[in-house]
Amino acid sequence: MKKGTTLKRILGYSGKHIKYIISAMIFAIIYVSLTLLAPVLVGQAIDKIVGENDVDFRGIANIILVLLFVIVGAGLFQWLMLMCTNMVSYLTVRDMRRDTFKKLNSVPLSYIDTTPHGDIINRVINDVDYVGDGLLQGITQLFSGIVTIVGTIIFMLALNVKITIVVVIITPLSVLVASLITRATNKMYREQSVTQGELSGFTEEFISNQKLVKSFAHENIAEKQFDEINARLKVCGQKAQFYSSLSNPSTRLVNGFVYTGVGIIGSISVINGNLSVGQVSCFLTYANQYTKPFNEVTGVIPQFQTALASAGRIFSIIDELDEKPDNPDAVNIQSCKGNIEIENISFSYAPEKELIKNFSLSVKSGQRIAIVGPTGCGKTTFINLLMRFYDVNSGEIKIDGININDMTRDSLRNLYGMVLQESWLYSGTIRENITYGKPDATDEEVIRAAKSAYIHNFISRLPDGYDTFISEQGGNLSQGQKQLLCIARVMLCNPPMLILDEATSSIDTRTEIRVQKAFDKIMQGKTSFIVAHRLSTIKEADMILVMKDGNILEQGNHNELLAKKGFYYNLYNSQFAGNN
Repeated sequence: MKKGTTLKRILGYSGKHIKYIISAMIFAIIYVSLTLLAPVLVGQAIDKIVGENDVDFRGIANIILVLLFVIVGAGLFQWLMLMCTNMVSYLTVRDMRRDTFKKLNSVPLSYIDTTPHGDIINRVINDVDYVGDGLLQGITQLFSGIVTIVGTIIFMLALNVKITIVVVIITPLSVLVASLITRATNKMYREQSVTQGELSGFTEEFISNQKLVKSFAHENIAEKQFDEINARLKVCGQKAQFYSSLSNPSTRLVNGFVYTGVGIIGSISVINGNLSVGQVSCFLTYANQYTKPFNEVTGVIPQFQTALASAGRIFSIIDELDEKPDNPDAVNIQSCKGNIEIENISFSYAPEKELIKNFSLSVKSGQRIAIVGPTGCGKTTFINLLMRFYDVNSGEIKIDGININDMTRDSLRNLYGMVLQESWLYSGTIRENITYGKPDATDEEVIRAAKSAYIHNFISRLPDGYDTFISEQGGNLSQGQKQLLCIARVMLCNPPMLILDEATSSIDTRTEIRVQKAFDKIMQGKTSFIVAHRLSTIKEADMILVMKDGNILEQGNHNELLAKKGFYYNLYNSQFAGNN
């Protein structure tokens, strides 16, 4: 994204809060006017000191009194200006972060699957903060800087036109120097921002999989990988900071020439009687104040460059295409019988690698369908297609005769209760985690679901029972306990269809038997899909689909497939008889 376009979009967000911008401009005008009035008063006080034993103390006292009010007033309106600019910055950041998070809820699941989660988190948190910091500095310097420059020129013209022309002619050189350096640093700041995202992604993966890293003694390799990314970040960060740090000293050098020129010309004017000593003092102060905005702007260039680079990464998320919207006439299904017809569907994640080809299946209401097969055969992909996490490339999936593409996604997904192999819990109480899918559930319903999942006794032994707080991802629970909580969550919702994707993979054998009984109870009359590697869990299924390379290789119940002595027979015996 071009820098100009990025800046325009940032200003578009800021423009929504125009009342604060206008207020900040008004306060800036008053603040700068009072600030510029102070040198005039000081100059007048100097001129009251005419010579030895010739000092107008009364006049100086009056000027000091006025100067006191001017300084207090300037401080007050500066505070009001900063408060308004802060509001613009914080509200802009709030809106950008809100839009970014909203977009993450509307992008296709493929974007989340293919983008490092740490990088996404870095954009939502750190990059938005960088925009806020750069925007806060930029807006503050912009408002006060423009008013200071204009006001100073007006005051200087009132004192002496020739000296004012000298100041105005020399000062733009500092802007030229700063712009040249800015162009050189922009590329480095973009590279720095991208590398920061890469480092955040790596760190998030490392921390979330710490147990796996330690179990394989992978710490040293991980440290080397981290050091390599960190070293690249150091190099591009140093270059960006070095080049950008040249801008402020360079502009100050130019401004030093301005100050020197004013001092020389002013002194000559005093000798010639064209200016008083107090006016020269005032002019020197104005020369500093006139160049100050240029120095301040160049001083915040590093933050501003970082803000632009970070904004580009944020807008790259916001500009992602939304998930294909529901059809305009899509129906909102509240319940179903569970008859599913899958007609000749094909799907692939990448066009060059076909996964599911010409897949067809007919499932009657209340049937239990087990899906088995080697890793990568398409079991989980098939579940993703049922839930419309991904859309089929061709073919149709119908529920009770209605194409799922003609249903709203939300209503379709509400028809299923899903228990995944990887249990998901969030920071909150046990009650909140169980009622995630049904927030208005009563205590009796929650307890009933927990008992059905054989987790009630464990919860009751906790210090606060159902109000016990658990950490992110349920870090203070065992894997089996987390899985049971997820099962209780689905049992509470009691949907018409179930998907169990290795739902008992993390549970010990004794608990698995009890939970299997609970599943048998909850699956009565419900169409259920069971994805399993442990074949002992699917013996009672009405139909077992044996998948390989995206196709149904065999289908039938447990006894029928064993009698065929085909792929399922070998798969089953490899688990229970030790045959390869």
